[in-house]
Amino acid sequence: MAERWPLVGNLPAYMRDPIGFLCATRDRYGDVARVTLGPLEAVLVSHPSLVEEILVTHNRRWKKDQFLQTLRPVLGDGLLSSEGDFWRRQRRLAQPAFHRDRIASYADIMVDYALALAARWRDGETRDVHRDMMHLTLDIVAKTLFGADVGEHADDVGEALETVLNFTVDPTYLLLPFLRGLPTPAIRRFEAAVAKLDAVIYGVIERKRKNKSETESKDLLSMLLQAVDEDGSSMSDKQLRDECMTLFLAGHETTALALSWTWHLLTVNPEVDAELAKELSTVLGDRRPSLADVPKLKYTANVIAESLRVFPPAWSTGREACEDIELGGFHIPRGSQVWFCPWVIQRDPRFFEAPERFMPERWSGDLQKSLPRYAYFPFGGGPRLCIGQAFAQMEAVLLLATLAQGFRVEVLHPPIPDPTVTLRPKKGLLSCVTRRAQQAG
Repeated sequence: MAERWPLVGNLPAYMRDPIGFLCATRDRYGDVARVTLGPLEAVLVSHPSLVEEILVTHNRRWKKDQFLQTLRPVLGDGLLSSEGDFWRRQRRLAQPAFHRDRIASYADIMVDYALALAARWRDGETRDVHRDMMHLTLDIVAKTLFGADVGEHADDVGEALETVLNFTVDPTYLLLPFLRGLPTPAIRRFEAAVAKLDAVIYGVIERKRKNKSETESKDLLSMLLQAVDEDGSSMSDKQLRDECMTLFLAGHETTALALSWTWHLLTVNPEVDAELAKELSTVLGDRRPSLADVPKLKYTANVIAESLRVFPPAWSTGREACEDIELGGFHIPRGSQVWFCPWVIQRDPRFFEAPERFMPERWSGDLQKSLPRYAYFPFGGGPRLCIGQAFAQMEAVLLLATLAQGFRVEVLHPPIPDPTVTLRPKKGLLSCVTRRAQQAG
């Protein structure tokens, strides 16, 4: 067990530096270590074989951890937070909306929005590129999920999403079941933000139910509206709302973060940026990227893969034991919280040479095949592998290719990782965007 203080345990050390604390705990106590955060007892698991045991081999002996369950006031019973037979039914209904052919149809939309952003960039200007990435992926998820253009409402929707996510890491949020409805400023802002997002989502659902042509369109919500289970049942408006809220939050935040951290990594590794520009010039010349280019943009995909290794947006995750379990020679009592941290495992020198270095070329050979399965898992794994993985990977490659084709982004100040629900750059990414000179292909 890691060193701890009376009553509060390891909480002060964790609060000062969550990532540093977890890395130090793994280094000092090994692949299974108990930690105490105030009243919460947890076990940190840091070996791929143990993660695989939890996510795959014995996945039905575990459920989502307490922290994820605290997101229910926001997510409801969406795919991220639901459990058991209900989750399996929802996953079955949602799966066709994420079929490869369906996702491929969104490629042009992604490139269109990226080009629109690039058209607003001016050579040599300074801007918050993280904010740009958040708006860009919000526009894309709104269009592909709802068939809607958030456009002029992007700031309001983005602000509501920001309010919701920030409040989920406020200590007051843990007391929300007992305090809900009290007129504290934080709670009122949170409830108003959720209400704003609900109004948007329920409004689109109602419009699509009333308009047959809307229902037959090709966005994800229309697919979910048409989905029918084996017993003939379909999703209620509340179920649709929960799935849409989950996809709305997760579907834009994580891709935006992956791109933001990529811009930082390209800034501090100019040789990688040069190699990326060379591939884009060779493959694309001066034309826009398309779906057909994705398999050809191998180095671009490697840049994204390595960025996800070094700065995984879902930096930590967990499960709760549904029964007494033996794990790695340790007894895990029923109800225990078990955490496994992609940041910790994906930077482990046992699995990655020079793990602190940003080396996209490491993915160009057979590394993926030679790694233990859960030495690299930015999208989770097992039956609950992120349903939007293929969507997010295609989106990240196309957006990076489109923007980096025309501009070099120089992040002006090293960002500080802010490990809350996701791994954000604290205070954004103040950057200088510079138009690239066209290279010869």
